[in-house]
Amino acid sequence: MELKLGEKQTLVIVKKVEFGVYLATKEAPDDKVLLPAKQVPAGAKVGDEVEVFLYRDSSDRLIATTRTPKLIMGQVALLTVVQIGKVGAFLDWGLEKDLFLPFKQQTRKVKAGDQVLSSLYIDKSGRLCATMNVYEHLRTDSPYKKDDKVTGRIYEISKNFGAFVAVDDCFSALIPKKELFGATEQPGIGEQVTARVVKVLEDGKLTLSIREKAYLQIQKDAEKIEKLLDSYEGALPFNDKAAPEVITHETGMSKNEFKRAVGHLLKEGKIQITEKSIRRVR
Repeated sequence: MELKLGEKQTLVIVKKVEFGVYLATKEAPDDKVLLPAKQVPAGAKVGDEVEVFLYRDSSDRLIATTRTPKLIMGQVALLTVVQIGKVGAFLDWGLEKDLFLPFKQQTRKVKAGDQVLSSLYIDKSGRLCATMNVYEHLRTDSPYKKDDKVTGRIYEISKNFGAFVAVDDCFSALIPKKELFGATEQPGIGEQVTARVVKVLEDGKLTLSIREKAYLQIQKDAEKIEKLLDSYEGALPFNDKAAPEVITHETGMSKNEFKRAVGHLLKEGKIQITEKSIRRVR
């Protein structure tokens, strides 16, 4: 068993010194790490076991602490940006030395005060750093099932796949690209969204929708068109045959969604469609 950077371990006190105690594994007593005096439990003596977290201090020396950081290796946590440096940001993770988040590991530009979903990795110099690329560390054992409402944080957006979401800041989920199309407001990285579970995949990952079920969505979209009609004093200067880009720009809906909602209003006798417009029936 070896000393593991970024993880909690139970180690044995092998030597006491004025400035603390040295810890090691039972299997490798010569491979020691310092636990500073202010961290040493009262009455601790050689041979005692102590649970510690291992990281590197400001001089890049391996060091132990009995404090539990907000993030350990293999986990994901929401951390606050405390300052921006020349080559990256620094995050508060509950230890004396802030955690470094390189610019190249940021999926969006961050500023002091931002909260970012992060996980740990060890860089080429053997130092612990943060990354906003958390996909592989998200859990796939969520308690959610189809049609459950969930809240999650978007941590990455892909033109090919859609928006990757960390439900409850820890479970792996995806809002497919087709679900994002036509959304009135496109959610961005770092934003929280409320969504419906469409499917739980075999590997445990969740597929989400930010839209309601079809019959509910049609009603919602129809109400949106009615409000739009009011803003245009009762007559839209286009109809359901307009170009998809025009419809999406004006309504935030896809052409199909718009046509379904217009059909619903037409059936209820609330509108009439002319050659170039849609008018409210008074």
